[in-house]
Amino acid sequence: MKNPKKGFSVRHPFLFGLSLLFMAVALIWGATAFFHGSSGLFGSGRIGIVNIQGTITESLPAVKFLRELRRDDSVKGVLLRVNSPGGTIAPSQELYHAVKAFAEVKPIVASFGTVAASGGYYAAAPATKILASAGSITGSIGVKAEYASFRQLMDKLGVEPVIITSGKLKGAGSPYSEITPEQREYLTGLIMDIHNQFVDDVARARKLDRKDVEKIADGRAVTGREAKELGLVDRLGGFEDAVGLLKALCGLEGDVPVVEGPEEERPLLKEILGYLGFEPRGTATGDGLIFSF
Repeated sequence: MKNPKKGFSVRHPFLFGLSLLFMAVALIWGATAFFHGSSGLFGSGRIGIVNIQGTITESLPAVKFLRELRRDDSVKGVLLRVNSPGGTIAPSQELYHAVKAFAEVKPIVASFGTVAASGGYYAAAPATKILASAGSITGSIGVKAEYASFRQLMDKLGVEPVIITSGKLKGAGSPYSEITPEQREYLTGLIMDIHNQFVDDVARARKLDRKDVEKIADGRAVTGREAKELGLVDRLGGFEDAVGLLKALCGLEGDVPVVEGPEEERPLLKEILGYLGFEPRGTATGDGLIFSF
């Protein structure tokens, strides 16, 4: 017969241990939520860190993360850490608009690492404040289109390409044919339209005269120190300086909880190729022509 005087812990040790484990997890989770949750009675808020790393070929993870942080009342501001040489056009513009939307609601401070050039600078331009180290490489405001021409090689091999298009401009930039003057004019028009978008957005975001931006929008890269003199960045400083400025803008002091992202997995080989400049950095058309910042 079972001894009625024995407690539950003795009669069911496994279930008792499991229940204790669940209680411990619940207490830890509850304490974390209490001190670092959406409002937090004793916490004054959190800051977010959004990383823009490597060649910009995709913007959606960072755009979604910025939107989440913008809507989270516990997040008082964001530090945008940029270490990118640029990349594709539309994703850079999407990041620009995501940063702009955030800056209209909460402070966002951009911090430049080794390089924040071309599309990397484009993305950060609307930030509340921009900090760069004196030796950071930035700027490089401009657009390019490139493609490889195999025409001479095919002539040597005796291969005659046959290209059938619905219009005389459809095959512009094909690696199998020489570009015509009309096609070159057409492609130049595309490049200049995107270039003007770049210049307009930088001038608007940085509150600079468009003519002043146009003077340096010839693709030149500049150091952080030069960028400050040109008005492209606000201050010289590193990551810690940017964090301190962000906390001041948010009215926060001391140790502040941080939420960092976006979590994005990139194959090691792709990461290495991106930093070496071998990863595709542009928007490719069906003809093989690549546009990029």
